[in-house]
Amino acid sequence: MSHVTEELKKAAELPEGDVVRILLHQHAGIRQLCSTVGSSEGPAKRQAFDDLRVLLAVHETAEELVVHPVTSTHGGETLAKALNADEKEASEMLARLEEFGVESPEFDESFPIFQIVVEQHTEEEERVEFPLLLTTLDETSRHMMGKRLTAAEMVAPTHPHPGAAGSVPKQLATMPFHSVVDRVKDALSRS
Repeated sequence: MSHVTEELKKAAELPEGDVVRILLHQHAGIRQLCSTVGSSEGPAKRQAFDDLRVLLAVHETAEELVVHPVTSTHGGETLAKALNADEKEASEMLARLEEFGVESPEFDESFPIFQIVVEQHTEEEERVEFPLLLTTLDETSRHMMGKRLTAAEMVAPTHPHPGAAGSVPKQLATMPFHSVVDRVKDALSRS
């Protein structure tokens, strides 16, 4: 059974709207898109990378704003700080990949390293953070977190912003501007 299939099976066991279920589904999507980027060429590779970039930018911002603070409150302060640092590193790498462009040799050289960093980060969340949330929060609390996560994702930037990554105050201060600029940039690139 593939890692993506395992994640989807675990997620299906949790109630709809549960923050851990949502995050497991997103992790499966991230893994699938990483695989697609690594095995595609031309327009398919570009589309897969754009989809991955958006998913990661939105996902990581929402985790930093909604999930990691709760983890910190429930005994995982060191873990939350480490996860935020990992997300900052991944954001920096994602920004470099975006600058390189999928057609460049630098992209092809750097993407496998980025994929390893992302995989290690998601595994850490799944191995340590998610069990902490499942054991310290009741179903209602996790469902409310799922709603907050979804709301944060709706207004999160769609491109990496390493200067704000890893810091809730910086995310809150810059997110409205970054989000509007990113969404306009995305709309213009599609036209």
